[in-house]
Amino acid sequence: MALTRIALAQVDTCVGDVDANARLVLEWSRRAAQAGAALVVFPEMTLAGYPVEDLALRASFRRAAEAAVQRTAADLVEAGLGDLTVVVGTIGERLTSTEPDAQVRPTNQAVVLHRGQVLARYDKHHLPNYGVFDERRIFVPGEDTCVVDVAGRRVGVVICEDIWQDGGPVSQMDEHDIDLLVVPNGSPYEEGKGHVRTELAARRAREVDAPVVYVNLVGGQDDLVFDGGSFVVGADGELLASAPQFVEHLLLWDLADADEPAAHGPVAAPLSEDEEVYRALVTGLAGYVRKNGFRSVTLGLSGGIDSALVAAIAADAIGGQNVVGVSMPSVYSSDHSKDDAADLAKRIGADYRVQAIRPFVDVFESEMGLQGVAAENLQARMRGVILMALSNAEGHLVLATGNKSELAVGYSTIYGDAVGGYAPLKDVDKSRVWALARWRNDAARDGVFSPDELPPIPESSITKPPSAELRPGQVDQDSLPPYDLLDEVLDAYVEHAEGRPELLARGYDPAVVDKVLSLVDRAEWKRRQYPLGPKVTALAFGRDRRLPVTTRWREA
Repeated sequence: MALTRIALAQVDTCVGDVDANARLVLEWSRRAAQAGAALVVFPEMTLAGYPVEDLALRASFRRAAEAAVQRTAADLVEAGLGDLTVVVGTIGERLTSTEPDAQVRPTNQAVVLHRGQVLARYDKHHLPNYGVFDERRIFVPGEDTCVVDVAGRRVGVVICEDIWQDGGPVSQMDEHDIDLLVVPNGSPYEEGKGHVRTELAARRAREVDAPVVYVNLVGGQDDLVFDGGSFVVGADGELLASAPQFVEHLLLWDLADADEPAAHGPVAAPLSEDEEVYRALVTGLAGYVRKNGFRSVTLGLSGGIDSALVAAIAADAIGGQNVVGVSMPSVYSSDHSKDDAADLAKRIGADYRVQAIRPFVDVFESEMGLQGVAAENLQARMRGVILMALSNAEGHLVLATGNKSELAVGYSTIYGDAVGGYAPLKDVDKSRVWALARWRNDAARDGVFSPDELPPIPESSITKPPSAELRPGQVDQDSLPPYDLLDEVLDAYVEHAEGRPELLARGYDPAVVDKVLSLVDRAEWKRRQYPLGPKVTALAFGRDRRLPVTTRWREA
């Protein structure tokens, strides 16, 4: 039997844009057919977008998705692609029972299209209900297996979580003697997850004694980033082909006969840890800007490391010419901070503006007589007002520049530096902020993004002690432990849910532990009001970590 070419269509969809997603399927199916593929596999929920959340509960939305399925099947034939077998994710429906009071509920579905018909439908069995997932709340599980014939090969279909759980539809593939298992996925990015996926797929491939084709979404959706990284593993678990991360890509691989050596395809070079996280942040911001109809962003440029890194991310996401950087000096702003802000803007080609806040602050202080923290917060709030005014007047998306460490301990001003529609560093701790800034500058020197690029972040923004500059001589370490120590304690407490006894058993100073835990516990109300930001760690504030604002439980 001749080789059967399989195409993995790693695409960037938009939730709710059913028509555009259907056009995407047609476009990439045409590319697959032109490349000689007999089968093209798209990611989970391609037609509906993913995750659809409570949109799935609307019958009108489900009807639109089904209409797109039927229209796509017909359009493939009209485009001369009828002989191509297409596996595409969508939202389905099924009755919860055969009883008179049975309800029609949504399912997470994959359909197999061939010669203008829906050849098969498969509803996801295992519905994840942990971390960022709420699928058990939205969907009902499927019960049937799905095996179809493609060019004389028996191809099994399961969806994402179905391979993460033992048993279920994968274990039932043995009796069907499949030649290939295809898995559409909507697997969000988190640092270190890539090798977990390939190891899991390798285990399933050995179980079913057939290659596994793993196709993943790419792009940003609210606070999730999908990194792509689609791949094929052989029946023995060997990695045979893989797609690059964070870009749309059509990966081609040839399925050989069982008695022939497995064919190898292209294997994408792995990214370093810092590059992977950086590209995830760029992808998340680019997706949020584009899919919400913005063309430009604005942010405050303080001359510090956080705003510098956010500005660089924004320039890489949408182009420096679409970044409006605003320096808003106060009487406490140092000359080097103002110089660094201007230097950064020049390096990335941003629209740079200066708006002093002293006139606004003077008016408030003369009327209200604010002192201490109230006066410090007033400065941050004046900056927030300026940015939001520019947003309203000119249509920019405001970016908040705070990082995960600051957000954890409440070092942000509500209605001040916390204003904005998106926060690129929300899930990036301060130690990683420095590492990413250094990586980005090194990447510029190495020509990773473009030849002869000037490092975007001024060196002094990286090396100087961080400071909010809200009072004379202020630095962050006046009231916080050193950031490397702070981030260690935060990682244990926030991401690994270790309590005070466990932290003390690790050998941390009780005074440091009590201070950090107290700050974290008191700041939950602030975190609830912070903008969306891309998830890049195993546990991000927001969907991953849900704690009550009103609670009397305290670790310290």
